[in-house]
Amino acid sequence: MTTITSGTDTLTRDALTVLQPGFPGTTAPDWLLRRLGEGLASVGLFGRNIASAEQLAALTAQLRAERDDVLVAIDEEGGDVTRLEVRTGSSFPGNHALGAVDDVDLTRRVAHELGRRLAECGVNLNWAPSADVNSNPANPVIGVRSFGPDTDLVARHTAAYVTGLQAAGVAACTKHFPGHGDTAVDSHHALPRIDVPADVLSERELVPFRAAIGAGSRAVMSAHILVPALDPVHPATLSRRILTGLLREELGYDGLIVTDGMEMQAIAGTYGIERGSVLAIAAGADAICVGGGLADDETVRRLRDALTAAVRAGDLPEERLADAARRVRELAGWAASAPTAAEGAEPEVGLTAARRALRATGAEGFTPLTEAPYVAALVPVANIAVGDETPWGVAAELARLLPGTATGSFTGEDAGRAALAAAGERRLVVVVRDEHRHPWMAAALDTLLAARPDTVVVEMGVPQAPPRGALHVATHGAAQVCGRAAAEVLIGG
Repeated sequence: MTTITSGTDTLTRDALTVLQPGFPGTTAPDWLLRRLGEGLASVGLFGRNIASAEQLAALTAQLRAERDDVLVAIDEEGGDVTRLEVRTGSSFPGNHALGAVDDVDLTRRVAHELGRRLAECGVNLNWAPSADVNSNPANPVIGVRSFGPDTDLVARHTAAYVTGLQAAGVAACTKHFPGHGDTAVDSHHALPRIDVPADVLSERELVPFRAAIGAGSRAVMSAHILVPALDPVHPATLSRRILTGLLREELGYDGLIVTDGMEMQAIAGTYGIERGSVLAIAAGADAICVGGGLADDETVRRLRDALTAAVRAGDLPEERLADAARRVRELAGWAASAPTAAEGAEPEVGLTAARRALRATGAEGFTPLTEAPYVAALVPVANIAVGDETPWGVAAELARLLPGTATGSFTGEDAGRAALAAAGERRLVVVVRDEHRHPWMAAALDTLLAARPDTVVVEMGVPQAPPRGALHVATHGAAQVCGRAAAEVLIGG
């Protein structure tokens, strides 16, 4: 095991151990390597850190040369939220597509293949799956990241995902406890509030987390949400009643509790990251995720010092910090020696799942595309978890099948008229994402379908609005592989 730098006291080592920071660039900066030598046990990877599988493997090898049991974490849900394939789009459909198929063995196989690829690159902790029940269709942050609105379906697929991922030697981190699906606010921007009775939470939100715990999920991620029925004062990440009382004591969970990103405004904008981190550890969290936005040594130093100062001031029991650090080291030990299943690679399982997830309405009277169409993407603002650097849609896949395909992006009140003008005489394919959440998008479709009834509509978000168009294809997600499956249908494949 790694030898910690002499002179680093136990308290400081423990404070560093509970941090999961990010960093810039595709190689490890000197300050990060130095912190690993001082006790830092985890790092978090984001799209900015990844250029290719080969580069990622070299980066994780660089980290392990400094600390051989380092936890290398990533936010790789597949589907819309991908870091491994951030610049191309994911080879795996996300949770909503898997829920639409509702084949738990397929979900397990997809998770296993995704985990196998992560493990090959040296990643051993995945901040996934999302176990949120998408009970509020207007939810701006979960949506296709959820297996669906049905509690039992979400529970069985969460368990299958955890099983598949961990069989590949990658620890699952089931999120966002106690459930982020019934919110109308994105916790990246503000503090959401879930006003439902405790019995509803128990029978709906908590069921998939019970399933994840039963499946042996090595980690659980807390949500930055206020749930007054459980704790009227503190958001879940900072609530002892929720993290210790509910998750640990009532649900019997004994693995690692990780916070969601502490620089998200639900915490940073209300408590600040230093105080928030102290309160989170005191409440029962074991690892502080930070680094999506704040990714520098100064952030690590600030949080380390805040934790040690809180212990010295009597605001954070030293034994609580030591216990959190112990749990991090235990997971690091598991990950460093985790056996992997003998199951072989399934490079096409993502495409298989994406094809099975498609729902086509109006196919019986549809004339397949034979000439290059015009693809009009009606583009909503991406949520921060998804980001705006990952391509989505069907244009690239249609261009591969029908060279000469043209495309454009449209938004706002004039989107319909602008798309009509741009399309000219070409057959029109309109790509939407969560039409039910965007009145301007629905109005644009009204305009397009009135003028061009042969318009094809591809819905790549949650298919909540009634299907319409000469053909309506619901992909249940916007991953690259979903776009490919949809394009095949449009040409009659």
